[in-house]
Amino acid sequence: MPGSEAEQAPARIDTSRPHPARVYDWWLGGKDNYPVDEELARRILAVDGTVLRGARANRRFMQRAVRTAAEAGIRQFLDIGTGIPTRPNLHQVAQGVAPEAKVVYADNDPIVLRHAEALLHGSAEGSTRYAHADVRDIDALLHRAADTLDLTRPVALSLVALTHYLSDDPAGDDVHGLLKKYVAALAPGSWLILSQVTPDLNPAAIEKAAENFRRSGTPFYPRSLAGFARFFEGLELLGPGVIPVSGWRPEPEDVAVQAEGIVPVYAGVARKP
Repeated sequence: MPGSEAEQAPARIDTSRPHPARVYDWWLGGKDNYPVDEELARRILAVDGTVLRGARANRRFMQRAVRTAAEAGIRQFLDIGTGIPTRPNLHQVAQGVAPEAKVVYADNDPIVLRHAEALLHGSAEGSTRYAHADVRDIDALLHRAADTLDLTRPVALSLVALTHYLSDDPAGDDVHGLLKKYVAALAPGSWLILSQVTPDLNPAAIEKAAENFRRSGTPFYPRSLAGFARFFEGLELLGPGVIPVSGWRPEPEDVAVQAEGIVPVYAGVARKP
């Protein structure tokens, strides 16, 4: 079944403040960003020279993790915080292994909705759709995802480079509680695919980058290895476990990235028993 129309969302795009998805797009060499996004991207690059390498490494981790899930038999994928399309997108990786795979992208940024047409060209056998929804509104997001996905069957839930924009505060985002609720709503055999910026490997630069994000109005919460590993409590971690992103089942290109220097991002993939 080919992709269908995207969910409607507010058309207004705020170009007065940088947006993480558009900053990330600039780091990846994309064109779907504004001067305010480029300004912040360059400021962060000036204090943290790893960000371009990190953006590429993070993207490649997503591709390897999704391919691994598809090769293991997963046929449903829910990608939250998908950002602006950058080929190969998640659905292209999943449907490259299993053309019948169903993929739902979810994001709360109108500019991502505006580019959704680029996401909605999956395989003829599968399904690729986009839902305008906020990760914090679990019920609404899963309700929209269930229009395409059968949540009584295993799903690979992907939140790549998203959790560092959400706080631990129980009175705020309560990101660990949020993830537990998503996992609880998924069927046994589902997968969780995560990556997250950490201060462990380059603390001074990451603190400066975080401060630049915060001054721009974007909350930013780098996490230690222990803080990141908490997301996988109660799940079965796949080897090699929680590890710097370029080291998760690396391919030759990833080994080359590792040789360039550190990438202060942790990654992990786990299964729900």
